Amino acid sequence: MAEKILLRNVEKPGSHEIDVYLSSGGYRALEKAIRTFKPDEVVEMVKQSELRGRGGAGFPTGLKWSFVPKDAPGPRYLCCNADEGEPGTFKDKVIIEHDPHLLIEGIVISCYALSIQTAYIYVRGEFALGAQRLMAAISEAEAKGFLGEKILGSGFSLQVRVHRGGGSYICGEETALLESLEGKRGQPRLKPPFPASVGLYGRPTIINNVETLANIPSIVMNGPEWFASIGTKWNTGTKLFAVSGHVNKPGVYELPLGVSLRELVFEHAGGIRKGRTLKAVMPGGSSTPLVTPENLNVALDFDSLAAIGSMLGSGAVIVMDDTTCMVQVALRLTRFYRHESCGKCTPCREGLGWMIRILEGIESGRGNPSDIGLLVDISSQISGKTLCPMGDAAVIPVQSTIKKFMDEYESHLKTGSCPVAPADAAVGQG
Repeated sequence: MAEKILLRNVEKPGSHEIDVYLSSGGYRALEKAIRTFKPDEVVEMVKQSELRGRGGAGFPTGLKWSFVPKDAPGPRYLCCNADEGEPGTFKDKVIIEHDPHLLIEGIVISCYALSIQTAYIYVRGEFALGAQRLMAAISEAEAKGFLGEKILGSGFSLQVRVHRGGGSYICGEETALLESLEGKRGQPRLKPPFPASVGLYGRPTIINNVETLANIPSIVMNGPEWFASIGTKWNTGTKLFAVSGHVNKPGVYELPLGVSLRELVFEHAGGIRKGRTLKAVMPGGSSTPLVTPENLNVALDFDSLAAIGSMLGSGAVIVMDDTTCMVQVALRLTRFYRHESCGKCTPCREGLGWMIRILEGIESGRGNPSDIGLLVDISSQISGKTLCPMGDAAVIPVQSTIKKFMDEYESHLKTGSCPVAPADAAVGQG
C-alpha cells in the first residue's frame, strides 16, 4: 500500500490545529513554491503530475488551470467546491474536519500559480463543524503569515473566504455554485462560456474539488514525477474511497488509483456484512452505473471503469448485498434527484416526477408490462437534454438497474410483489 498523502494527519490528536499541521511539515510546500518556483512553473508541475480532478469528472487539473486567460485584466478567482452532496460521498468531509490546513495550503499554492488574490470555499450547508474548522484554520494561517497580505514576505497576497451553501445538491454543479456565490438562485448556467474564462462575477474562475486541491502540496513538495509514480498511467496518485452500505468496515480509505474493486471491498472494507453475498456496487456515488460481481477485478480508476460502462465519479463506493431490491433502489434515488432538481430544465423537472409514479406502481405491484419500456424512453429524453449533468446523473439508477436486473422488474410485474423479503430490502439496513 502506498504511503498516505491525504489522510496522513487525520488520526493525530488535534489534527485540525495549525501547530499539529506544522509539526508534520505543513506549509513547507507553500514556502518552497513561493521561494523556488515561478507561478507558471507550478502550473507545469501540476500538468506533469497528471493529477485529474477528484470531484467526479476526472479532467486533468493542470490543463484546466491553463485555460485561464493570461492577459485578462482585472481580478480572477478560485472556488473550492466543498459542496459534497452526492449520495454515498463523505471523503471531502474528512479533510475539511480533520485536516483543514492541508486544503488551505493547497488553495494558497494554487492561487499563487494562477495569480489569484481571492478564493472562496463553498461548503455544504450541513457541514457546520467543517465550516467552523475552516474559518478557524484560516485565522490561524493568517496569524502565521501563510494567508493575507504579502504571504511569507513575498509580493503575493490572498484572501480566502468560507461560504456556506443552503443545502442544495444542485450547487455542487460548478456553474450553479457560482450563481449561489453571487447571491442568486442556485441554477446552472449555459456553457460555453466556461468558468475559466467567464466565471464568478464574470471573471476568469477556476473551480476545483477539495480532494484535488489537497493533493497540490505533495506535488510541489515531492515533485510531479513522484506523484505520477503512484497509481497507473493517466490515473496517478492516491484516491479517497468512501465505502458505505453492506460492508463490515465502512469508512474512507486512501489507496492508489488502480486498486481493484475486490481488494477495496473484501480486504480493506472487511467484506460483505453478515456473510451475505455481494449483489452490486455503485463505484462512484449514486450517479454511476452498477458494477456486478463478474467485474470485481476491475481497477478503480477513471479509464478502467469507463471501459466496462461505469464511472469512478467521486469515489463513493456503495455496496449492496443480496437482500437489496433494485427496483426500490431506483425509486429511492429517483425521489432524491426529483427533490434536488432546480426545476430549470423541463426534461428533469417533469420527467423525474413521471418516472417516480411509474416506479411506485411497479414497486407496489400495480405496474404493467409496458412500464419498463416507458421508463427507458423517458430516461432517454432526460439524459443529454439538460443544461447540467444532473439530468444524466438522475436517470442512471433507473437505466442501470433495468440493464443489470431486468429480472427483478419483471418479477414485480408478474407477481405483484418484491422478490426480496421486505424486511431485508432497505439499502443500509442492519
